[in-house]
Amino acid sequence: MSRQANRGTESKKMSSELFTLTYGALVTQLCKDYENDEDVNKQLDKMGYNIGVRLIEDFLARSNVGRCHDFRETADVIAKVAFKMYLGVTPSITNWSPAGDEFSLILENNPLVDFVELPDNHSSLIYSNLLCGVLRGALEMVQMAVEAKFVQDTLKGDGVTEIRMRFIRRIEDNLPAGEE
Repeated sequence: MSRQANRGTESKKMSSELFTLTYGALVTQLCKDYENDEDVNKQLDKMGYNIGVRLIEDFLARSNVGRCHDFRETADVIAKVAFKMYLGVTPSITNWSPAGDEFSLILENNPLVDFVELPDNHSSLIYSNLLCGVLRGALEMVQMAVEAKFVQDTLKGDGVTEIRMRFIRRIEDNLPAGEE
C-alpha cells in the first residue's frame, strides 16, 4: 500500500517538473522570437490572460467556491484555493492598502522558477509574468478588473516572489436591451 501512495507522490512531482521544464522551454522560445525582454513580458502576460479567461470555468467547477463579496475574500480564494489547486503552493497575503484595494501575494517558493537562472542579458525579463495575466484574465471573467504585477522576484535576487494586486473596478454585465 505504501508503494502505491509513493507512486502518486512521484507522479505529481514528475508532472510538476515536466510543467516547469515545459514553461521554461516556452519562455526560451519567446526570448528567441522577440527582440527585447519587454516584448517577451507582454507576450507572457497576454498568454496568461488567455489562460485565465478559460481556467476560471475549470476553477469554479472544481472548487465549489461561491461569489466573493469583497476584494479581501477574493484574495483569500486566490491564495488558499487557486494557487494551491493549480501550482501546489499557498502564497501569503500581506501589505493591504488602507483603502483595501491593494494587496501582495508572497510566494516563498515559486514552482515556475525551479531549475531557472536568468542570463545577464535578460535582466528585465519577468520570467513568471504569465501568472499576472492568468490572474487578470480569470478575475475579469468574474467581473473584476485588476492590475497584477511583479514587485519582487527570487530570480532577480529578492528573498521572495511578490505579486502586487490592485482592484481597479467592478465590471458591470452588459446585457442586451430588454434582457435582465
